Amino acid sequence: MDRKFTVRIAAITLCVALGIGAFMQSWPASSPNHAAKQAPLVLSDVQEVSSSPRGVVPADMPVIASLPDHIVAASVSSTVEPLDIVIPETPTDTGFACNVAMTATPIAGAMMNIDVTAPCHGSERITLHHNGLMFTTLMQPDGTLSVDIPALTVQALVIASFLDGGGAVAMAEVSSVPFYDRVVLQWRGDAGLQLHAREFDAEYFADGHIWHGAGGDPTRAATGHGGFLTALGTSDTPDALMAEVYTFPTRMTDVAGTVALTVEAEILASNCDSSVEAQTLEIRNGGTLTSKELTIDVPGCDTVGDFLLLKNIVEDLTIAAK
Repeated sequence: MDRKFTVRIAAITLCVALGIGAFMQSWPASSPNHAAKQAPLVLSDVQEVSSSPRGVVPADMPVIASLPDHIVAASVSSTVEPLDIVIPETPTDTGFACNVAMTATPIAGAMMNIDVTAPCHGSERITLHHNGLMFTTLMQPDGTLSVDIPALTVQALVIASFLDGGGAVAMAEVSSVPFYDRVVLQWRGDAGLQLHAREFDAEYFADGHIWHGAGGDPTRAATGHGGFLTALGTSDTPDALMAEVYTFPTRMTDVAGTVALTVEAEILASNCDSSVEAQTLEIRNGGTLTSKELTIDVPGCDTVGDFLLLKNIVEDLTIAAK
């Protein structure tokens, strides 16, 4: 990219609500509502990086040589306790002629294929819920939808809901879930957020850097050869719920090492000089789901086009060969 990014950010502040309840009030009422006590995120060691094209790193910057130098690196520390996930109330059908049908089928990579048929909801907005994961998308004009989503539990319940209260429920048994580690980043609207995974010392934009521009393949993960990213949600719906999910086959790989996980926030006209709320969900080593809420104070609109690198929002994955 020819454009040079100038970093003119003096400080970035990050904070986290003390309980899930306060944050989730701004999300759909069907979202999980059990609170988990969480320590506030603490920002430290903000670094400015000199201007140069995206992805080009000056040779005299050995400390952060693996980072694209259009971003500000910020270290964040936090602690998280397990979150009990409560399934929302199941929507009811709106009538025989307009019944909503949904199926969930296990596929490779501990994923599920979700098929929805809703003849009276063609081209309408639909929200899918699964164990705390939420995203919105659009039905096809003929009232059908097919989407693949990562399973977060072996007994995987998925709920579809429409704005008029109609919806459906489906369940699949995804027995391979314990073999994978998963990290979810989800948010509302045009927040400019991105989840990045750099597998085994991979440089930015090289092989092994998994992000929405190079998401990898679930079949690659199913054979233990690396992770993949799933992007969920349709951004051109009002107040859209969006999510990115990184998956790594931790219990099936022959490679040992570290997967570096970071969150980037692009400063846009839609988020500059405002606060962006987001949530992470994580499953590691076959354990229980944990959740963390965060608020990012985005700098002023004179910095549009810059990126923020938010470190330690999620911990790196440490992989031991099987």
